[in-house]
Amino acid sequence: MNFILSVLTMLRRACLLNLIAVLALCGCGNTLTEYSSVPCYVVVDNSLFLDATLASAMNSMSPGIFCMIQKTMSGTAEQFSFSATTGLSSTQVFTAKEQQMNLIFGMNNGIIVGFGNIDSPATFYAYDRECPNCFDPNAVPVRSKPLSLSPNGQAACAVCGRIYDMNNRGYIISGDDGDPLTRYPASTSGPYGVLVVQ
Repeated sequence: MNFILSVLTMLRRACLLNLIAVLALCGCGNTLTEYSSVPCYVVVDNSLFLDATLASAMNSMSPGIFCMIQKTMSGTAEQFSFSATTGLSSTQVFTAKEQQMNLIFGMNNGIIVGFGNIDSPATFYAYDRECPNCFDPNAVPVRSKPLSLSPNGQAACAVCGRIYDMNNRGYIISGDDGDPLTRYPASTSGPYGVLVVQ
């Protein structure tokens, strides 16, 4: 009888551990697929540049402003190119620090960052600038399908006509069904702090 009770106790423990493991996996939701596996690595120390265009999108007190960031060239100098939904645009030449980094600007040289205006506290987002439903990184040659940004926090694709809500995880709000905007993990330490997208 003691043997049977011992076996039943072990079975209950095993079932309980299995149940806990299943619940733990379910509790993770879409965190495993929430972010893209495409390499992206951008670091901008805005305490050095003091760039108002970038700062406008890194201010949690002004959610709903987004900034597109690209790497461009000025002669032989690499530089950041910033363009915000407020209409501001600017460039900042790479310092020696950025020149030594292996910066990767998403799928095709462009990311979009900013605080959404739906959640409280505001969520900081980083998206790829290419339409996730039109752009094919494996095409030869690669043809850009960049999104255009509007002041109301929407991103539109001129190819497929979809409109995405950058304030709400990049979900499609107009057009055919499809994938939401490609997201990357990102953080900011404030308007004139450090932006990290990776």
